[in-house]
Amino acid sequence: MGRNERPEERLRTPILEGDRALWIIYAVLIVISILVVYSSTAKMAYDVSSNLTTTESLRQQIMLILVMSLPVIFVTHKINYTFYHRWAGVFYWVSILLTIATYFVGTSMNGAARWLPIGPFQFQPSELLKVATILMLARRMADRQATIDKVKLIPTSFRLKDPKQWKILKENTWPLLGPVVISCIVIAPAHISSAVIIALASMLTLYIGRVPKREIAKTIGLGATAAAVGLSLLSMVGIGRGDTAFTRLTRWIMELFTDSRREYVYELSDTQRAMIAIHNGGLTGEGAGHSTSRAVVIHPESDYAYAFFASEYGAIAAIMLMLLYLWITFRAIEICRKCITAFPTLMSAGLGLLITCQAMLHIIVQVNLFPETGQTLPIISRGGSSLLSMSMALGMILSVSRMPFVKTKNRL
Repeated sequence: MGRNERPEERLRTPILEGDRALWIIYAVLIVISILVVYSSTAKMAYDVSSNLTTTESLRQQIMLILVMSLPVIFVTHKINYTFYHRWAGVFYWVSILLTIATYFVGTSMNGAARWLPIGPFQFQPSELLKVATILMLARRMADRQATIDKVKLIPTSFRLKDPKQWKILKENTWPLLGPVVISCIVIAPAHISSAVIIALASMLTLYIGRVPKREIAKTIGLGATAAAVGLSLLSMVGIGRGDTAFTRLTRWIMELFTDSRREYVYELSDTQRAMIAIHNGGLTGEGAGHSTSRAVVIHPESDYAYAFFASEYGAIAAIMLMLLYLWITFRAIEICRKCITAFPTLMSAGLGLLITCQAMLHIIVQVNLFPETGQTLPIISRGGSSLLSMSMALGMILSVSRMPFVKTKNRL
């Protein structure tokens, strides 16, 4: 203890540690979540088939935040990042097994089994698998930092009897790409867009981790080809959501490059309804609780939360919300720059990219730049599984930001 340091100052530990900006972003998103869920679910009062009132929906969302989201982010940000390095493998394989279990004992909705019933709750393991995949990839990359800038991800030929090619597969392809490929294969039948998010966040993490660009480009090319073939096969055999994804993709292409919109004058797609809601909001919005689109937009509390937010608060507020998600990645990268070891660097960058990639995919769907996906808006959309996984991801980034090697000027 220093000569001029008081004992009570040394023992005092702040309740919330880590990057101040991330805590502020999280608090703002939580407040927006409550506002969006409360206002958007007003349409349930006019739905005779629904037993859930607006007040009950708001109560559930607040309870999820108080009982699950806040405790999760608090606990995860207090745990040393070395714990995540040590248990990344266990977390990953448990998430894989739970996701596979949904196909056999899970609850099915819209033709896809995605939820495990746990008492009165429905849990979506694939949301945890997104986080687990990034942790696993970060751990594998951290163990290879000495040669990562010269690594070969894809064999140069398919002559597997060649010792050089077999070595690439054994030492690089399987350890680095194996977890990503397995996660995408396991998730794709139920939620293809989640597989896209995992693949995109993983490729960006590989780039930040100094993997050669040509190897990443080859991986993307091979992965895109495999994804196209896999989507076609899923659609042909009618497994999972393959047929739905193929239909959405073809319809999106037709709407972009033909005049087929005339065919849907009396049957608007979900995305077209969302664009109308954004248009009605204008620059400043229709006002909180006054959106005329809540009864038109499909699932304004979840799949189209961003469009509903834009309709009530306007394009200016919607752009600021988008910038908040981009800010998460910028803060994560700033934290990475202050790390002295590979794993916390890659974990922070990967999880920040995961949150932002999901948010950006949700947003571009609303303006018809991507086919309909059903992806939620992180932390804001109604639902427990996504709220849990995204709070966990933010907590892990905060756990790195509070370490001694990270400067304390952004701590609470």
